[in-house]
Amino acid sequence: MDDFPVVLGINRIQDASICLMQGAHLAWAIQKERITRRKHHWGTPGDLRDHYCPRLPGLDRPIDIVVECFSSDEEELGATLRLAQGARRVRISHHLAHLYSVFHPSPFDEAAVMVIDGQGSPVADFTEHWSGAATTPGDWREVSSFYTAGRNGGVQCIGKQVWDRDDERLVGLGMFYFLLTQALFPGEGNEGKVMGLAPYGDPDVLELPALEVEGMAVGIPQAWRALLRERKRFRFGGVDARFTDSANLAAAGQRAFEDALLALAHWLYRQTGAEHLCFAGGAALNCSANARLLRETPFRRVFLPPAPSDAGTALGCAVYGLAELAGVRKRFRWTSDYLGPPPRLADIEAALDGANDLVIEQPRGRDALCARMLDLLCSGRVIGLYQGRSEFGPRALGHRSILADPRRDRVRDWINARVKGREWFRPLAPVVPEERAPAYFDLSGASPFMQFAVPVRPEIAPMLPAITHVDGTARLQTVGPDDDPLLRALLAGFEVRTGVPVLLNTSFNGHDEPIVETPFEAVAAFRRTPLHALAMPPFLVTKRHEPERPS
Repeated sequence: MDDFPVVLGINRIQDASICLMQGAHLAWAIQKERITRRKHHWGTPGDLRDHYCPRLPGLDRPIDIVVECFSSDEEELGATLRLAQGARRVRISHHLAHLYSVFHPSPFDEAAVMVIDGQGSPVADFTEHWSGAATTPGDWREVSSFYTAGRNGGVQCIGKQVWDRDDERLVGLGMFYFLLTQALFPGEGNEGKVMGLAPYGDPDVLELPALEVEGMAVGIPQAWRALLRERKRFRFGGVDARFTDSANLAAAGQRAFEDALLALAHWLYRQTGAEHLCFAGGAALNCSANARLLRETPFRRVFLPPAPSDAGTALGCAVYGLAELAGVRKRFRWTSDYLGPPPRLADIEAALDGANDLVIEQPRGRDALCARMLDLLCSGRVIGLYQGRSEFGPRALGHRSILADPRRDRVRDWINARVKGREWFRPLAPVVPEERAPAYFDLSGASPFMQFAVPVRPEIAPMLPAITHVDGTARLQTVGPDDDPLLRALLAGFEVRTGVPVLLNTSFNGHDEPIVETPFEAVAAFRRTPLHALAMPPFLVTKRHEPERPS
């Protein structure tokens, strides 16, 4: 049977997530935050009972294999799931789950693999062979791991940096960026704010040294450790902080991070001679650094999964179970990130039922819907787009998106302030047909998952002020000929009308919210925010009392 075995992967730590595979078919993958509506929600005992089983299809059928990452709840598994006779339950270590989330679904037959995050599993819990394990205390934790991987030759760990858990001697590139972020923007998941702020600063003003890189190991110099403790001085928006100080620290930290990451990539290349690089872990969300990996390392191609952070480990767990426990060929490839459970038309209709404050149209077919959307976009209106399965990773890629005209300078400030309720300096992203991207952006190749911040061509930047960051870059998404047809049609139609095949694309959510998941959440967010329209195929929804347009 094509749907055998049924494999469930579960991540119970930060950015908690779950993934169901039926044979080589990926049924769905979703982050817990999309269900609970709490950003970066950690996993806890009871998640299966309270959140996943009531909301997600397929969990009522017999499960053949359950693979968990880092932590496990054996009692809950037995009490909540229908485990098949002889079902296997295993737990794998953290970086191994990252590895299976990035290499096996990649387009490569062989690659070097780099996993970098804040911290992973303790040495005593490793479920992979590492030559240093026998001489390393069991409570020390992995902070980075390096591999060679091949579809026929298997996986070999060629090195790990581990941390002795001494808070006075924090190490590793992931931990460095975490400390940098905490100095500027306390809380969880604010690393993207540091990336956005960095181009406003001068990396030389604070006269900070480079990070200490020895082979595969990264150390944090004392000068950095001391300065990062001065949080009142640098905390963005604090009463004692100046914007220039915050921006200068972000700039210095971003440069130090990028330079150290490049050094690690060069070391890995020297060890492996591999043509291709796979990169996962929270550090792989740094789009500016990722672009330098493309430009400034000997690797011919670089692959990053659309969910490189801990969320992606649920998928890695499922792939591991399928391949290593069931012996099923690893056919899944990460060609798109539309992995959420498919919404039902009945739920879309129910979300709009009785909405007397809204005007609901049902254009005749995709072309008619696209034409109406283009009418709105070309007149300066901002649209929510809800269609199909949701994106698994943190980037909205046209299924849970907000779209606007990138030629209008004020639209970025309007979205940041009025819709998102967030910092004014945050950049917004462009989406462009893959074959047209080189004419507008300095990028060779595709970027379907919005993972590289690359230069906007100088002659183009004045035409696209809403998506061009202060340093002249943009974190673009490319849409290939076989990718989402509605996005392709919108981009083609926008070029016919304006001469520009680029739209502004940002995630569909309000202030401090996760991306919308259900039709009900999409309609609620549309009502709460001053968006002008909501395209939710087959419907187009507007407001009886239209909000003001960006001036």
